[in-house]
Amino acid sequence: MSRLSPEASPTSAASLPWALRFLINRNFALLWSGQTISSLGDSVFAITLVLWVATRIAVGQPWAPLAVSGVLLATIVPEFLVSPLAGVVADRLNRRRIMLEMDATRAVLIALLVLATGILPLPLVAGGKLPLAWQLGAIYGVVFLASVCSQFFNPALFAITAVTVAEPQRTRASGLRQTSASMAGLVGPAVAAALFFGTGVAWALLVNAASFAVSFVCIAAMRVPTGPREAEPHEPPARQEGFWREFGAGWRFYFGSRILVTLLITAVLSLIAFGALNTLDIFFVAQNLHTNPGFYAVLMSAQGLGLLIGAIVATGFAHRIGVARVLGLSLLVWGITLLVYARLTEIAPALALMGLIGFLLSMAQVAETPLLMHATPEKFLGRVSSVFVPALSAAELGGIALSGYLASTVLRHFHATVLGITIGPVDTIFTATGAALVAAGLYALVRLRGVRIAPDEGSGADRAD
Repeated sequence: MSRLSPEASPTSAASLPWALRFLINRNFALLWSGQTISSLGDSVFAITLVLWVATRIAVGQPWAPLAVSGVLLATIVPEFLVSPLAGVVADRLNRRRIMLEMDATRAVLIALLVLATGILPLPLVAGGKLPLAWQLGAIYGVVFLASVCSQFFNPALFAITAVTVAEPQRTRASGLRQTSASMAGLVGPAVAAALFFGTGVAWALLVNAASFAVSFVCIAAMRVPTGPREAEPHEPPARQEGFWREFGAGWRFYFGSRILVTLLITAVLSLIAFGALNTLDIFFVAQNLHTNPGFYAVLMSAQGLGLLIGAIVATGFAHRIGVARVLGLSLLVWGITLLVYARLTEIAPALALMGLIGFLLSMAQVAETPLLMHATPEKFLGRVSSVFVPALSAAELGGIALSGYLASTVLRHFHATVLGITIGPVDTIFTATGAALVAAGLYALVRLRGVRIAPDEGSGADRAD
């Protein structure tokens, strides 16, 4: 086991005020506060860019959808190019310093992007304002570089959370992070729209830059071991392996672990299902629910509310059931729910089940993090995170692409009647993904049987794991 920060110990936690005890310890309270603000800033930033490109730069242009998709592409490409290597860096260097440097860099990048909005005249540019094509290029460039920074920040964040939070409190920590992320997803679009149309794009961008500054201040105030060499001073630096040897060692460790492989397989299947569901649900609304496509937004709101409630419930009660069991049961019930959802023809039950789907996805995601940390020695934390996270992004993209391809080509004209039940292309895909989730849930329940996470005594949890 790795050495934990002294502030993660039960003794020190007991002396803290109630609010900090709920947030586990001073270090995690600072970390969570900074990341909550940063998550809200990221949500505002993402929506702002879409609005900026779609309603100002590419408005009325036939290539507008392509221009908007370019923002997503600039965000995702670094996940596959940089993230696997960034995990090695997080396991070799001072993690707190990595996080501080990446926050500072992202704040500067977003602040510089304000210059492309035209709010300030540029003396070296004709007319004092960048042409639209240059604005678009500036957006892509800043988004790409900010995403590169995120690939270094995220594994360091994962590792420093494990160092800061003792195992009994990691499920609560994961639930708190999921709760803040869900809140950002619900509140961010409204804040972004209000800022964009009310005060202009520049102020919306400055909100995100300020959120990174807040995160920087919170991380700077933390006092934690910052890397495996600091946390284990008895290991001499001379034993540090070369970069590529450590990279290979991380992959060998990951795929040699029963728990980590199980988590990867189940998470990939769940993200494929999630991508397919969100891609085709608008067509399901029209074709199967026979409702105005505008109700798609209502369904997504129900899903977002379910994600938030699931995170809150998991924060307090996951240990009562057992974290490994929560993961398996959440996937199993989600699969069954999706099988039922695929057969619906009315909007009211669809809203209820979509909320339940969000709830179950959130429960599963909260359970993943403490299980990942439980299975990973401190020196491998960065590399394990950098294998897991890009795989999930690839899975969601795969679900989006595959479901869209099948619904548009192979299953486009598919209609059949089985046992008196009429089936079409979208509900067939939902049925297949539901069956895959059921299999993933059963797989997790079998493969993770006997995996024990130390209970959070402060929550009254038992040892159900």
